[in-house]
Amino acid sequence: MVVTTRTRRASVAEPPERPGRRGSLRRRRDSLAALGMTAPAVVLLTLFVAVPVVLAFVLGFTNARLVSPEPARFVGTENFSRLLDVDVLELPEGAQVRDYTRRGSGHPEYEGKSVLFTVDEDTVVLAGDPTFWKSLRNTFLLALVIVPVQGGLGLLLAMLVNQRLPGIRIFRTVYFMPVVTSMVVVSILWRFMYQEQGLINSMLGTLTFGAWDAVNWLGDPGTALPAIMVMSVWQGVGFHMVIWLAGLQTIPPSLYEAALMDGATAWQRFRYVTWPGLRPTLVFVLVTITLAALGLFVQIDVMTQGGPLDATTTVVYHAVRKGFREQQIGYGAAISLVFFVLVLTVSLIQRRLTRERA
Repeated sequence: MVVTTRTRRASVAEPPERPGRRGSLRRRRDSLAALGMTAPAVVLLTLFVAVPVVLAFVLGFTNARLVSPEPARFVGTENFSRLLDVDVLELPEGAQVRDYTRRGSGHPEYEGKSVLFTVDEDTVVLAGDPTFWKSLRNTFLLALVIVPVQGGLGLLLAMLVNQRLPGIRIFRTVYFMPVVTSMVVVSILWRFMYQEQGLINSMLGTLTFGAWDAVNWLGDPGTALPAIMVMSVWQGVGFHMVIWLAGLQTIPPSLYEAALMDGATAWQRFRYVTWPGLRPTLVFVLVTITLAALGLFVQIDVMTQGGPLDATTTVVYHAVRKGFREQQIGYGAAISLVFFVLVLTVSLIQRRLTRERA
């Protein structure tokens, strides 16, 4: 009887755990651990990236206002029509633009529009939102200047601080300091420097022995945007210097030694060794500078508030001003969507031009 009981207990005992099953349990635990570690980032990206994008897409087709007793109403593509609408008006002799653009003028296709620019005495271009087109021009002008200048200066500084010289770390720190300084603080300091009695005019007056006439750099439509460009290049060049420097240090020194043995000049070493080795870095630098230049906001908001005469207004600043300060959330979302499409297009073109050729 005892033997039978022991035999029966042995027969119902669980089989020993197999190695395959043990590995499956370990992979499951690893997956759960990875999910737990990535969950905070996924939640934050969803709340602060995915949800705002979806809301912007939805609000862009409504007349929603920031504070309004009336609920938002679906208006279709009305915001986009107002934003992108451009017409050419041929004026009869003696006629004025306001005869066509004022309410009740009998010309509904021109009513409520403003002059974007004048072609000649009898021809004007009207736009539903001329400030948007001015801001678009300013944004792309900023990008066209800042991207090559900041990228080129960053590469030049990186090549200088890549030398094995005493005290070179001090220069690396000095060049990088503007990057870690608050953009608001930097903008306030440069705004004081750009004043008529500021540091820049005083320095130029001293160098020219008093012959320099003080310029209101941020108050003149002709100099306000270039002043923003100079300040933006100075503030961001240190960051891209570090990126270029990291790329330079990945190039094997043996390539330079071989080039020297072959009698290559400094320019030839840069053209055939340094530049090809920096191609992956080039793509990253171009994309980051372009995105930063197209998204300029803090400098504009602190230094000029888009003036004078919208000379420094950017698309991002215009969208924020319409959406929050003027409380036209629906229209501001429409501006953001159009700008998103433009930035995506520019990035794709840039990526295609800089991709590796097979």
